[in-house]
Amino acid sequence: MNDDIDQNSTEGVAIIGMSGCFPGARDVEDFWKNLCGGVESITFFSDDELDQSVEPALIERSNYIKARGILENAETFDAKFFGMSPREAQVMDPQQRIFLEVAWQALESAGYNPDTYEGLIAVYGGTGLNTYYANNILSNQSLVESFGNHQTSLVNAPDYLTTRVSYKFNLRGPSINVYTGCSLSLVAVCLGFDSLMSYQCDIALAGGV
Repeated sequence: MNDDIDQNSTEGVAIIGMSGCFPGARDVEDFWKNLCGGVESITFFSDDELDQSVEPALIERSNYIKARGILENAETFDAKFFGMSPREAQVMDPQQRIFLEVAWQALESAGYNPDTYEGLIAVYGGTGLNTYYANNILSNQSLVESFGNHQTSLVNAPDYLTTRVSYKFNLRGPSINVYTGCSLSLVAVCLGFDSLMSYQCDIALAGGV
């Protein structure tokens, strides 16, 4: 061993908590059980069950797969717990709501209360394309006007995904949104690792939705 090495330097990073929400699995434990048991978690649909917006010509194509992953209880959200009004939660991108829930569950899994923890907690994450805003909110002008055009755009913009978590949980570390396509969650984890190793934070929340 080199005696010149600082014995207090960081030699590694530990995963101390984990949370997730998946098709057919409400948490990481259920997801792992499904993997071990070979459980099919993708939902397959009959023609009658398909969304009416799907073109009939597309349904008739032999290579059109009538299946997708469905999150159970995606419409449930404890707005009051996160300091929101029911109207704010209604117009918000569901991805933003789920990210808030999973981020809080991850902190619970790790056993840390952000209100009492004195260190810096960082957030690195990103979201997919927000089709909810285009298909369900903008088409309802009375809803948009009742909440306000500017406020409606704020609760749906992906730019505020991580900073909203930091604000709601009173986190004081870096808060960075990541956009890298299908590699988003992995890149977020890598950035969280780098943040820990460079002492920018003491705990890093990292993931995607």
